[in-house]
Amino acid sequence: MKLHMHSEERLEMATRVEAIATETERLAQLGFTIEEITSLLWLRQWYQTGGSDRAVIVRHLEFLRLLVMRGAIAL
Repeated sequence: MKLHMHSEERLEMATRVEAIATETERLAQLGFTIEEITSLLWLRQWYQTGGSDRAVIVRHLEFLRLLVMRGAIAL
């Protein structure tokens, strides 16, 4: 039973590592620097694991930033 659990955990970890490598390569192809890629991966992990109690505020601010960048609203 325990051996089976370890096998599943290893497979899951290998799958995650492969996905991160693929995402990293794709972001690099799109012109992101290694620092930007690291920040993006860190932020995704942070948000997926609960982030902060300020996460809702951050999402609202990101949405407002997007609206400004697209010209939907002006400052």
